[in-house]
Order: sequence, then structure tokens, then C-alpha cells
Amino acid sequence: MSTLFSLRPCAAAVALCCAYSYAHADGAPVTKVFDPLVVTSVRPDQTPLRFVTDPKQPRQPLPASDGSDYLSTIAGFSAVRNGGSNGDPVLRGMFGSRLAILTNNSYMPGACPGRMDNPTSYISPQNFDELEVIKGPQTVLWGPGASAGTIRFDRKAPTFTEGQPVQFDGSLTGGSWGRNDQSADIAIGNTSYYARITANNAHSQDYKDGNGDKVPSKWHKWNTDVAIGLTPDDNTRIELSAGTGDGEARYAGRGMDGVKFKRQSLGLRFEKENISDTWRKLETQLYYNYADHDMDNFSLRDFSPAGGMKMPMTSNVDRATWGGRLASQFVLAQDWTLDVGLDTQQSRHRVRKGMLKTHRDKPREKDAEFSNTGIFSELGWQATDDHKVVAGMRIDFASIKDFRALSPTSGDRRSRTLYSGFVRLEQRLSENTSFYAGLGHVQRMPDYWELFSPNMGTNSHQNAFASIKPEKTTQLDIGVQYQTTDVNLWASAYAGHVQDFILFTYHRGGMMGMMSQVSNVNARIFGGELGADYALTPNWKVGGTLAYAWGKNTSDHRALPQIPPLEARLSLGYETDKWSAGALWRIVSRQGRYALDQGNVVGKDFGPSSGFSTLALHTAYKATNNLTFSVGVDNLFNRTYSEHLNLAGNAGFGYASNQSINNPGRTFWATMTINY
Repeated sequence: MSTLFSLRPCAAAVALCCAYSYAHADGAPVTKVFDPLVVTSVRPDQTPLRFVTDPKQPRQPLPASDGSDYLSTIAGFSAVRNGGSNGDPVLRGMFGSRLAILTNNSYMPGACPGRMDNPTSYISPQNFDELEVIKGPQTVLWGPGASAGTIRFDRKAPTFTEGQPVQFDGSLTGGSWGRNDQSADIAIGNTSYYARITANNAHSQDYKDGNGDKVPSKWHKWNTDVAIGLTPDDNTRIELSAGTGDGEARYAGRGMDGVKFKRQSLGLRFEKENISDTWRKLETQLYYNYADHDMDNFSLRDFSPAGGMKMPMTSNVDRATWGGRLASQFVLAQDWTLDVGLDTQQSRHRVRKGMLKTHRDKPREKDAEFSNTGIFSELGWQATDDHKVVAGMRIDFASIKDFRALSPTSGDRRSRTLYSGFVRLEQRLSENTSFYAGLGHVQRMPDYWELFSPNMGTNSHQNAFASIKPEKTTQLDIGVQYQTTDVNLWASAYAGHVQDFILFTYHRGGMMGMMSQVSNVNARIFGGELGADYALTPNWKVGGTLAYAWGKNTSDHRALPQIPPLEARLSLGYETDKWSAGALWRIVSRQGRYALDQGNVVGKDFGPSSGFSTLALHTAYKATNNLTFSVGVDNLFNRTYSEHLNLAGNAGFGYASNQSINNPGRTFWATMTINY
């Protein structure tokens, strides 16, 4: 195992299919054809509620550096910008553990108190076969607290045909600011067994904004994962997997940089389908994920006392998470299906600090311990050919213990029983039109960043661990889709009430110049997304998406912070058997609704933000069935702009205290993909 965890990923040549096979939840195999060759936006799979795509596909803007970067392709998603990489994903203005983020059905929560290593920072999208997004509290199958949505990056078992024992996907990407990526995915096997290795290596230097000013943002990361599987028949899969990775990142908006993002993962999965006429599927899984994260203020920058710390400092945090899942699907009658199961996860967080590298001589001190066990069930009733009802219920037994030696709550444990559920109607209105409406409720235990990161709780005499209540979200989701050979129109909308919304407020003071306070408020949220694709001719297609989110702190009668502004994306594409070309115009409006100095553990509102628009172009050539070349340019007119969800630049790099970090200026990139 120590040998495996010391492996560095190989540089590889690349690829990606334009067709990808996946399975619906009912297990029926379907072939999905993806076009164009370069993705500019992800379209819904069956309804606007559920999105499924192949994250190996080349995409614009510049191919994604992490999971958050790729999610921004989907309408409704944005990110708290962190610099060059490791942004924190936001869906409909909701952040953190309101999003259930899974890799291979396991959790990797990260360790940094400021979410420098948020869960998507450990995800390289091209190393996975499928990305599934379910918006809103409309499933209970994948863990606790998913009030905003569920995100699953997954690897599927490779399938082999007679005479083809080897499969390969790989890519090479190069671009402005020293960007260079290599990825490889190779599988060897037959109908009875397989072995698979996925690896990637990616790097970028500091970028320049539209003014030509350098933004401290360089990063480097690599990952290697190995899986060995047995498939004794078409209905059985047993897989053992292991992986490791590491990296570093410099942040213009933080007082420290990430100098280590070490990941170790182990997993064991067993899947059995078509067990009997009524027992359709059995899934069991065990996993272990470990994050070891180092931060300092001198390795990737010149130390400056203006950065918020008076001397060179190092902090090392780690977090081990282990758990499992057991689930079964039954066909109760011709029109009824039932998914039932349980999942559990345990997590331990430790920390050690020091000057320069002296922390390495100190023992790690446990400061927090988490456990959660959930029981879930989802029932589906196909009432008629055109009407379906789905309902789910989940009960979670959550527990958190404070191990901080100097905390007033040291040794205290918080335990709660939390309830979540939903009911949804899905209806086909005509041959081409479908509709859904679902009402969901989620109770969410505060996470590590909400209980242990703030300087104080609801008042200066209490810490967050003692005072913060679980968050309770009740939300209505509706959607409609119209689809023909040439037209795809869809819309989704939501409206919700959040009781005891967990809110961060920042005050001047303290050694770092800023104190964070966390409290519970009530909030109302609503918004939605629209999308359209229209084939003008067999070769030309136009499309667009529109996303809007709104939130109000009803306790204080002011705007809810960290809500992204109205955003539209318009695309034009041309495609033949060999060539494709396209344009993507992104238009973001001004955000005038804000809550000054309020936000989350990562970001806060500085005030209103300006609107902007950018234009990107790309073209791709399919040289053979196995080889494709893609080139593109982002921010064609070299605009200087920044996102509303942002971090303030760090004074150690010469930024003002409320100066947002600008996005990259004109950026060129090229990708070669190969598969066989």
C-alpha cells in the first residue's frame, strides 16, 4: 500500500468519446450521443431536475482544473473564486455541506478550516466517467443534508467486446499562463475481470487579468487511482480500488497558500442485479478517504507581515473519513419500485501549527469528531404511462464531539435525530412535453466549518459549537421540458423557506484584523433556470441558458449574502462529421442585492458588483474516430472583470482590503484527445 500511495501519475495522451453509455436509475442501458465536440453547457438528461454528462469531454472555458470548475458549465452553478483553482461550488446561492458531493459514492470533506481544500478541489473531472447532478432536496439516497442538491462523480465498470482487451482514453492540454495537463485512463480485461488505472497531472502559472496585472494563482496537482474488478456474470461486480494524489496552490485572496493537498483513498464495492423477480439490485460499499493539508505564508510567496500574520507560520490539518453504504432496489408490483438502505460515515479532524516547518515535530491534536448514520427509502409508483409519483424519507442520527483543549465546550457532544423527505409528481403532458413538481424538506446538522471555524457564536459569550442550531429547508421544485428532434426547451424553478439558516458575519478586530461570528436566521429563497437548444440546420445549432437566484434574510429584513447575479449564456455551434466550431457569449448582470460583511466561511459580500460579458471561441477537428484536436480562446476581447462571489485580495500581495480578485484575461488553449 505504501508503494501505491507513492506513485506519481504518468503523463499521457488523451481522449474522449463523443458517445458515452450510461445506465438510468432503473438499470436499463442507454446510449447517449453528446454533441458538439466541445461542451459549452450541460443539458438536462430526462428532466430539468437531473443532469448527467461525461466529464471527460473537452469543454469551454479552458478545460476544468477541478470539480467546481466543471460544475460551472451547468446552469445554476457558480463558484466562490479562489484564484487559479480550487474554487468553492455554489448552487442557486447555496454553499458548503448544503451540497452533497460524492466521488464513487463516498465522501471526501477536506480539512482546511477555511475550505482551502474543499471537496471538489480533490476532484479531477477527466478521471471520472459520469457526472450526475440532482437539483434541490429531491432525493434521499446519497447522504445527509443535501438541501441544495446532490453531485456525484462516478467511475463505471469498463465493458469489453470480443477481441478488444484494452481500452484507453487520454488527453493533452496546453494553454496560456503555462497551463499543461496530461491525463490517462487505461483498462485491461475481459468479461470476467478488469484492471484500470486513471491518472492525471496538471499545472498552471500565475495568470494575468485584462489589465495585464499578474494575479497570484499558480497551482499544480496530480492524481493516480487503481481499480481491480471481478465480473463473473453480467449481473455481478466486485471492485477493490485505491488512489492517491497531491498538489499545491497559491492564493491571491488568502493569508496562506496550500503547499500540500495529499489524498489517500480506499474502496470496496459489490453490486448484484436481477437477483430475483422482485429483488432487482443490491449494492454494498466500504470506503476510507484521508486528506492531509499543509498551509504556510512563505513557501509559495515572499513573506510579508502585511499579509495578516506577523511572522512565517505553518498550519497542518488532516481529516480521515470512513464509511459504508448498503442499498437494495425491489420491484413490489408491476408499477411499484422501492429503494431502501442505510449509510454511515465517521470522520476525525486533527491540527498542528508552528513557525516555519516546526509543526512537523509536534504531535497532531484531535479537535473534532463526527458520526452520521442514515436510514433511507424511496418509493416510485408508475400510476399510468404518463404519470409517476416518487416519494422518499430519510432519518439521520448525527453526533459531533468537541475535543479542543481550550474550548469552553471541550469534551461536549452534540447529538440530533434529523428528518428529511420529499414527494414528487412526474407527468408527461404530451408526446414531447414533460413536467414535474416536488416538495422536499431537509434537516442539516452544522458542519465542521460552521461549528469550529468561527471566532464566536450567536453572541460573544458563546462559541458556535454551543449555540448554532441545525438548518431546516423546505423547498418546492417545479420544471418542464419540451423536446423534439430539432428543439429542446426546459425550465426549472424553486421556492423555499430556510429555518435557522447558518449565516456568517465578519467584524473588524482580532489578531487577523477580522473576527467571524455565526448565527441562525430565517430566510426565503427562490429562482430558476431556463435553457434552449435549436437546430437551425443539420449543421448549425443555437442555444442558451439563463439562471437567477434570490434570497432574503427575513429575520433581519435584508438581502441574503453570497447570492450570484443573473447570468445568461448564449452559444452558436457548427458541426460536420470532421469539424466543429462554436462561440460562447457569457453575460452577467450587476448584483445590487448584498449584505455587507456577511457570507460564509470562505467569502463575504463587499458591496454591489458590476456586470460584465465575455466571448469565447473554439474549433475542433476529428482526425480519425479515435483522435480529436480542439483549440479555443476564452475572454477574446481581454476584458477586465471579477465575479460577485469572490475573495478580497490579500494585503501581502499588495491588494486593498476589499479588492476583489480579477478573472484571467485573454486565454488560449489546445487539447488533443485520443481513445480506443
